[in-house]
Amino acid sequence: MAVPVVDPSLTPVADAERTGTVPAGRLRRRPARTDLLALGAYVLLGVFVCLHYWADVQARVSSHLPTDHSWFEWLFAHGAYSVRHLENPLFTVRQNAPDGVNMMANTSLLGVTLPLAPLTMLLGPQVMYALYLGGALAATAATSYWMLSRHLVRSRAAAFVSGAFLGFAPGIVHHANGQPNFVSNFLLPLIVVRVLRLGEAGRWRRNGLVLGLLVAYQIFINEEMLLLTALACLVVVLAYAVQRPSAARAAAGTFAAALGVAGAVALALTAYPIWFQFNGPQSYRGLQGGVFHNWGEDLAAFVTFPRDTLAGDPAVEQTIGLTEQNTWFGWPLVLVAVVALAVLVRRSLAARILAVLVVVFGVAALGPRIRLNGVETTVNGPWAYLRDDLPLVEMMMPTRLALVVAAAVGVLLALAWDALGRRPRQPGPVRIPAQRTAEADAPPAEATSGHDPDRPARRRWLRPVGYAAITLAVLPLVPRPLPAQPVDPPPHFITAGGWRPYVPAGRTLVPVPIPSNVHGLPTLRWSALTAQEFPIPAGYFIGPNEKGEGTFGAPNRPTSTLIYSTMDSGTVPAITEDNRRQAVEDLRWWRASVVVLGAHPREAVLRDLMTALLGPPQRVDDVWLWDVRPLVG
Repeated sequence: MAVPVVDPSLTPVADAERTGTVPAGRLRRRPARTDLLALGAYVLLGVFVCLHYWADVQARVSSHLPTDHSWFEWLFAHGAYSVRHLENPLFTVRQNAPDGVNMMANTSLLGVTLPLAPLTMLLGPQVMYALYLGGALAATAATSYWMLSRHLVRSRAAAFVSGAFLGFAPGIVHHANGQPNFVSNFLLPLIVVRVLRLGEAGRWRRNGLVLGLLVAYQIFINEEMLLLTALACLVVVLAYAVQRPSAARAAAGTFAAALGVAGAVALALTAYPIWFQFNGPQSYRGLQGGVFHNWGEDLAAFVTFPRDTLAGDPAVEQTIGLTEQNTWFGWPLVLVAVVALAVLVRRSLAARILAVLVVVFGVAALGPRIRLNGVETTVNGPWAYLRDDLPLVEMMMPTRLALVVAAAVGVLLALAWDALGRRPRQPGPVRIPAQRTAEADAPPAEATSGHDPDRPARRRWLRPVGYAAITLAVLPLVPRPLPAQPVDPPPHFITAGGWRPYVPAGRTLVPVPIPSNVHGLPTLRWSALTAQEFPIPAGYFIGPNEKGEGTFGAPNRPTSTLIYSTMDSGTVPAITEDNRRQAVEDLRWWRASVVVLGAHPREAVLRDLMTALLGPPQRVDDVWLWDVRPLVG
């Protein structure tokens, strides 16, 4: 997080230019070569992280979250389908037919999949997934670098190290295993900068307009990360106001006016999609049973090396890996962060604000019950005192609040590196900038008492030791290529269009197994990799149950339950006439015209089950096929 620019004169860049440390404007006119080198390094790291996908991009998915990986491939196909057919992207019946899926009520990444639709049509969703994943990681690092180098620190090296951490932090790389929406944070540094510039005199209209546009766009990328950013900005502004009350009061009117403009712009652009999210077809209220509320961060996770890094060990997940790895900083980085805060808090307003963020969000991320080394203690966490049905709270996962802690640690690294590189003050009178307020930090004691002859000597050893400490703390967290596993390609019958004579308009193709959040990963990809040309029943999404609460996937019908239980047991149960009658009713509900079974580890038992329900199949190309149009009418 940057220093709030409610008083622009307090930023390090402005302070350096104003006091003559650097000629005015020079920091903003440095050659772009350094910036391009930083961007190139981030791009190479993004490619490296996705390396295992590129080994066979058409037939590999995440080893950790293969179903999520397939869901996002399906989302890229959805964006392309919506553009190609000029359909409303907020809703689709290409999955969960005939009820459909409310895409605004799901993680839909519309702000990405719609603009990239032409590339998806050209390259396919598998290639777009891998391209976008690495690109989003690199873009987040790049915008973080820009924010830091232009608004907080003078050292490009400091901005580079911090940008790399913010773009490829352990929690972010963890989510890269199948959840690219949580690595799509490239707008967040820009949003933070605009929030912290809302108090600039004379620019409230422009700052408000730009912030409103950024917020509106981020809503179509990841609302949860936008909410976390908004909460973090609120804490930052409040912490600044407490420490700089005069400056905050002076800028309050401008800040409020600009914030009003931003809110009006964002609301005008997103009012209907947000209404659709909460009131459109297949919308819901909360999640069934508050499934995520117990996902608090383990205290031991803060000092543990994450799985997908140079120092990580997958075995540690068996003890404390019960939730997402949103902190997992490793003990060296925690030690460096504590020392940096202890040193900088006294002299740096930004460091004090970062300390507040770390404490507030670190505690909030612990969830309803404190856990240590995978063991739930009897000590209540902050979420134990919140009602599950409160707005926003009902949908939040406590552990993800730790992503704000990761952001604060990343910015702290930039401040610490930058402080090490600053030149020592020259002997002589101290220059107090004319624009500093009465509450400004007092100058260091040695500067007011004259020249300290030992300070240059201390600098000579402190600088390399400090740089080495930061480097050694960050190096173990360098990500390794994300693990990938092979997945069977769709049958030739599907990819070659052999299904077309069997699926007329208004009818569905029922793949076996029927896709869900637990079963049917390959069959969900059938839809994604064939441009969603045929609708399918059920699927992988969140929709309403009979109480209007959000639940994963469609409510099981008797036939889908029978299919799943047969897969799990590996044996066909005794099939009754009631089972056959129910199968026909379910097929009518799904508006099915054909049932298709491709290659599958349980292919034999599934074929026997469907034969017992529907009669003998046809062997067409490389699939077993039941043409059910005579049965369902």
